[in-house]
Amino acid sequence: MGQKLQAGKFVLLLLILLSAAMVACVPRDQSLTSLQRDGKIRIGYAVEAPFAYAHAGGQVTGESPDLARYVVARLGIDSIQWVQTDFNALITDLERGRFDVIAAGMFITPERATRVAFSEPTFHVQQALLVAQGNPKHLLSYQQAVAHPDAVIAVLSGSVEAILLKEMALPRQRTLAVPDARTGLVAVETGLADALALSASTLRWIRASGQFQTTEIAEPFEPPDATLTRGLGYGAFGFRRGDEQLRRAWNDVLKELIGTSEHLRLIAPFGFGVAELPGSITTAEVLRQ
Repeated sequence: MGQKLQAGKFVLLLLILLSAAMVACVPRDQSLTSLQRDGKIRIGYAVEAPFAYAHAGGQVTGESPDLARYVVARLGIDSIQWVQTDFNALITDLERGRFDVIAAGMFITPERATRVAFSEPTFHVQQALLVAQGNPKHLLSYQQAVAHPDAVIAVLSGSVEAILLKEMALPRQRTLAVPDARTGLVAVETGLADALALSASTLRWIRASGQFQTTEIAEPFEPPDATLTRGLGYGAFGFRRGDEQLRRAWNDVLKELIGTSEHLRLIAPFGFGVAELPGSITTAEVLRQ
């Protein structure tokens, strides 16, 4: 009788240990599994063409949303709910759970990485100049723009180009800060500025959309020294810190896509090409530079 009781206790203890082990094996992070179960993912974006914007009919598009659609389909999630917000509110809204992913062409920076878990890079912007037709001041590089004694250069406030030109010592009195690309375009058209410093992909997208009237992209363009652009202008998707199951699965799809002919086909309508591919650099490496 005693032996049977002891055996029963042993079996019971074994079952308890097995149950505990099974519970321990269940991952706490269900960020992808729950989305697959629900069949819907919420993706946040801000209107920052050509990275993300909406057509007149309301369809969300751009470099980041179109890549996101590709990834979501391969993760087995049925539908996307697009959530528009201001660019400056993207991270806060992500943290508050308003959406699950940021798809807005957000650049990887150490400051943002304290609050956002970035995917691996999907692009690296290249620099360019928009000038008046005929390029009257013969500006074919940022170096020439800085060296020219009276060239006024428009830059988007807080942009990569603004950071570069400040580091290259463009005088403040020859720097015209503008809130957006459209305002910069008008500044060049009206002669308020001699050039607009902006990413090549954005300028190509503006040209393809028929917005150039009396302006052109300065070509051939000499890019800034690589030592100045190290770590700048790499874009990625953003995830909540802790949603590692979703981020890792997303990265797995990106790894198979980035640089392929299918990838180039998806991003070409938005002014992106081979020059904008991120190469082999990782997000961790970007953050260390």
